[in-house]
Amino acid sequence: MARIGLIGCGSIGSTITEAAAKGVIPGVEEIIAYDAIPGKCRELQEKYGELVKCVENIEEIIKARPRLVVEAASQEAVRQYGQTVLGAGIDFMVMSVGALLDDSLRNSLVETAVKNNAKIYVPTGAIAGLDAIRAARIAGIRKAELITRKPPKALGLGDIKEPKTLYEGKAKKAVKEYPKNVNVSAALSLAAGIEAKVKVVADPHTERNTHEIIVESEATRIHIVVENKPSPTNPRTSYLASLSAIELLRRILQDKGLIIGS
Repeated sequence: MARIGLIGCGSIGSTITEAAAKGVIPGVEEIIAYDAIPGKCRELQEKYGELVKCVENIEEIIKARPRLVVEAASQEAVRQYGQTVLGAGIDFMVMSVGALLDDSLRNSLVETAVKNNAKIYVPTGAIAGLDAIRAARIAGIRKAELITRKPPKALGLGDIKEPKTLYEGKAKKAVKEYPKNVNVSAALSLAAGIEAKVKVVADPHTERNTHEIIVESEATRIHIVVENKPSPTNPRTSYLASLSAIELLRRILQDKGLIIGS
């Protein structure tokens, strides 16, 4: 049995907690949860009872010595709490992976993790194929591109009649301008080893969050289209993003048996 720390009790944090309560993530005895808005944690506690323990700060999470801490809040939460978690020798799962495109922050977190024998975990999120992209990187990748297409509501827009390109440029700027929508561009960039080119489109003709990935290397050309249903509780987040965190947690806590990909 294991304790898990949780920073952020919104859509992803709630889905992870539900999975633990139902045994989908086996072996979780307690979730030590913190949210900047205390009421969000109390809602989880009321729903799942003794499984959830609400705390007032990151220090209380560290004191409980969880198996790992899951960041499910924001890129700012990665900057604010990552060093503290890793510095305590506790593994850290980053959902707001856009923060890791800040080279200084990423390098500092990795240095702290190595120094304290801790790991930084990054789920695959709302896309697929990162294992193949990492493999292609060995042979050399010359192009990595992401086209994200979402309903206008998911991008904070009102009614529009035709698709509208909101952003076209590099991933580092994309994750700053759309921190809740294109964290996948950071995961792609980290896997490819080069900064991905990103295009963000608001499309009134779709009901799904669609990510199209194009990678060209000396070994292969990868073209993947993932059409995700939005999270039932947050249209900006794809349901698959939460499921990827759940699956990674399952693998970390079980640490045995058949392992496919990564």
